[in-house]
Amino acid sequence: MITINRTKAKEFIKESKGKIFAATFTKVDGSHRLMNARLKKYISKTGKAAPYKAENYDLIPIYDMKAKGWRSLNLNTLITLSINKTKYIIK
Repeated sequence: MITINRTKAKEFIKESKGKIFAATFTKVDGSHRLMNARLKKYISKTGKAAPYKAENYDLIPIYDMKAKGWRSLNLNTLITLSINKTKYIIK
């Protein structure tokens, strides 16, 4: 495994061009979760824009493949990232 920083992890996710990746992160309750997700153009059900800019809070809007819904990936709680057949540890 290769160790990278959060900035590099964000770059890898943004450059994934819609390919599925896996991310392990710490949830609010302290437990860890593995999520298979992808970047996808967000389409609001209400037609309204988000009330905040996700980038300002180190969040990346992603599509959770298992839950079939939108989630926000918090870069500050990211532990590992598996993308393009390579696994990274986030420091």
